[in-house]
Amino acid sequence: MAKTQQKDILTRVQDLGAEALHRLADVPGGSRLVDAANETKSRLDDMQKKLRGLDELEKRVAKLEQRLGAEPKKAPPRAAKPSTVRKTTSSPKGPAAPKPPA
Repeated sequence: MAKTQQKDILTRVQDLGAEALHRLADVPGGSRLVDAANETKSRLDDMQKKLRGLDELEKRVAKLEQRLGAEPKKAPPRAAKPSTVRKTTSSPKGPAAPKPPA
């Protein structure tokens, strides 16, 4: 008997919820709310699909990290030095001032 009573309560709540959603669409601005809820649902579905793909990417990154860790380290290439480097002989203060006549 408890099951039939519980089922009746759940059915009644479900029916009231469906009725409330139908009434919400008739309320001014309610259609916007219903549209936003539907848009949110579709966006969440898209995000869920993208997040499922992250597991595969993490596995690939882990494999690449293992391969890089197993390879011997190579010395980085040296940068070529320009051969036409001139050194200036003037002091950083500028040219020397002429000496006064004695």
